Amino acid sequence: MQTAAPIDRLSGLLERFRVQAQLHHSGALCGLSHFDAREGYGYLHVLRRGRLEVSHPAAHGVPRRIRFDEPALLLYPRPFTHRFHNPPVEGSDFTCARLIFDGGPENPLARALPPLIALPLARVSGLDLALELLFAETDRVRCGQRLLADRLFEVVVLQLLRWLLDHPQEAGVRPGLITGLSDPRLARALVAMHDCPGEPWTLERMAERACMSRTAFANTFREVVGQTPADYLTGWRIALAQSRLREGRPIKMLAAELGYANPSALSRAFSAKVGMSPRDWLAKPPS
Repeated sequence: MQTAAPIDRLSGLLERFRVQAQLHHSGALCGLSHFDAREGYGYLHVLRRGRLEVSHPAAHGVPRRIRFDEPALLLYPRPFTHRFHNPPVEGSDFTCARLIFDGGPENPLARALPPLIALPLARVSGLDLALELLFAETDRVRCGQRLLADRLFEVVVLQLLRWLLDHPQEAGVRPGLITGLSDPRLARALVAMHDCPGEPWTLERMAERACMSRTAFANTFREVVGQTPADYLTGWRIALAQSRLREGRPIKMLAAELGYANPSALSRAFSAKVGMSPRDWLAKPPS
């Protein structure tokens, strides 16, 4: 039997919805440190040495308090208020970055991740080399340090996402895009939709990409991803439309590109999904 060729599950997503990192802090943090969701950033914190207790004043879907006594990472893909309680004098060593997911609330990857992923570093394989380079760069000031540190943090985020695709249950990921990409069969259909959103994706064509029967594909997709294939495809197309409308692309150009017969069909699908017309949505300030 011929073995299916491996596929790239992330590039199609990240090419359309980038994740940008900005070095925020490197060194000791003592006492109380507050990270406010109103600033509009996600965060990736790496606890290098020491101990940490983190609290969440508005604990919706996350533990009210977590404590680490070993190197750990904490990923907040969306803005979420959190506070670090570190030793008051000796502190703990961190390297931290702010994260900006292109598209903000509409970013499919940010929406698919839980509000917090908090793990000891020892449990996340594959990060060692990237973190070694990152720490070497942030430990002393050199020319271009901030730019290089930002890029290295983005490498760490990408490698963490790779790990999440292979360990969704360990990271507490709920049914959605990540769990779908974790299934080798569904991933082939999802990647095809991500790469070619304007293609006429019937259920039969999706199932064929997954090498499954139509019924098995539809049932498995709904169980693993949490929605029907058609609903997922519509959501992906509308997310792309939102991103490109923000860039100034006219809806007339987007309709055929995203698989709609005409701009009116795209506008109707957009309104049904978002709750307002593309024009009204564009006029609304970004949240």
